[in-house]
Amino acid sequence: MTELSDIIEEYEFLDADDRYRLIIDLGKELEDMPDALKTDATLVRGCSAAVWVYPAQTDAGKLHFMADSNAAITKGIIALVLKTVQDKPADEILRTDIAAALEPFDLKNQLSSNRTQGIPNMIALIRDTAERYAGG
Repeated sequence: MTELSDIIEEYEFLDADDRYRLIIDLGKELEDMPDALKTDATLVRGCSAAVWVYPAQTDAGKLHFMADSNAAITKGIIALVLKTVQDKPADEILRTDIAAALEPFDLKNQLSSNRTQGIPNMIALIRDTAERYAGG
């Protein structure tokens, strides 16, 4: 899996259209989320597109998130968010400033507000999940 720093480096050299395509391509790399997990309980509220996030704890005590969306660009944004936290221990996720990690992508200026309005809700869901698992 490509590191976030490598994606940032590539992103900085692209024009707006290619940046959009890069984000969409990242979404295509997400692991498939079974339809059975796409329920009201895993739906992220406040997103313009449908977004589902399902957390699980690995045997090693790390958090692994499965996620999907019905919109290609939103799925790419999810992939960016997950790049900051995927397969890390809950306490490390809590120490991670996800919003700051995404700042180099300048998503608010690169995408419509419709496409970025759910990002804080995705981040909040991930942080809430990490809080539940931390120390447990």
